Amino acid sequence: MNRPGSKLNETKVKQNGDAGGHLSVFTNVHTAAGSPETRLLSAFKKDTHTKKAYLAGREYYSEDGETFELRLVRRIKQQLSADPTTRPEYPSPLGLAEFNRRATEVALGKSSRAILEERVLGVQTPGFTAAVRLGAELLKHWYDDCAAWCGPVFLSSPCDDSFAGIFQAAGIQDIREYYYWDDQQRGVCLDKLLEDLEKAPERSVVVLSASAHYPTGADLSHNQWAVITELIMRRRLFPSSYCLLRRSATEMEGGMPGLFSTAPRRGWSSSVLSLSPTALDSMARLSSQADKIVRSLWAQPSAGGANVVATVLSNPAHVVEWKEEVKYIVERCMLIRELLRERLRLLGTPGCWDHLTQQSGLYCNTGLNNDQVEFLSKRRHVYLLPSGCLNVSAINGRNLDYIAESIHLALTPSL
Repeated sequence: MNRPGSKLNETKVKQNGDAGGHLSVFTNVHTAAGSPETRLLSAFKKDTHTKKAYLAGREYYSEDGETFELRLVRRIKQQLSADPTTRPEYPSPLGLAEFNRRATEVALGKSSRAILEERVLGVQTPGFTAAVRLGAELLKHWYDDCAAWCGPVFLSSPCDDSFAGIFQAAGIQDIREYYYWDDQQRGVCLDKLLEDLEKAPERSVVVLSASAHYPTGADLSHNQWAVITELIMRRRLFPSSYCLLRRSATEMEGGMPGLFSTAPRRGWSSSVLSLSPTALDSMARLSSQADKIVRSLWAQPSAGGANVVATVLSNPAHVVEWKEEVKYIVERCMLIRELLRERLRLLGTPGCWDHLTQQSGLYCNTGLNNDQVEFLSKRRHVYLLPSGCLNVSAINGRNLDYIAESIHLALTPSL
């Protein structure tokens, strides 16, 4: 027997199409706008052209066009799976201690002052964006003695398109940009970058790419880092850095306090968020707050990828082999850049293409504009990000000439 006033609204039930009287709370959900990468990949998969090329991915691709796994990593995974002493234990919310220690040493350098003074907290996260999210949550709740800090956070223009959304999801709404890539110079414009940071309010958070800037591949030189570091210290800004693949596996050593995340990417991806407070006595408190936040986000990170990384980095022979394999990847990417630049020179393609070999990492900003990028996808079936950036590892011996010819045609449509 129904209580008074409990009778179901039959009209709403019929509108929702549920004869059983159960109302759906998701009836009016709107379709979210897909990311540029998602839309490009969808268009690429539907494309039936035999010479189509997808250059917008984030993975490293081998010469045969397939995603690649280091031989050492494959071997360590097999050994761990076959080891009868390996126990399927959950790591703590902060992750595997050995992974955190080893990954932080790679990120900051063993001779880092913060590491030598034992005031670095490493937190394992399930992937790169999770490290950014955890850092954002800590800033939101504890930065600047504020229980609800809302910004501003300064991101490079351009940057990873997920960054702004991650900070906003943590409740930090004031997201701004600082100038980074200059289309005319086809590189980092330090003067405009410094101008924007000079205007930033005191104690603003500045997100910086320590290496292999995504999506441009244009990195700061040591001299430029020195100038930016001086400005950050003088203007009392807070630096947050992230590090991906660059010319040398362990070339980058962090030199500023703050937040630092490093990302072994894809598959069994485990990243580490490194926090280096200036006061040693705040380490335990910071650890407790990170633990509390992690428990509400993902509880425990995966042990698989972290075990592999810890196993590699704790064995000197493995480290040598790992560096050799990474060196091969980096050298192949640099060779592709050189070959593409040379092909464009031989074709007489307008403009100077030296910036291709002045950048580093997987990603490269070609300098092509929106119309030229659209020409490549619509007329030549070559897919780049709208910004004109591409993944150089997706270029190989089978498609190099076609891609170079396509870029040439995009810049000389009337010839």
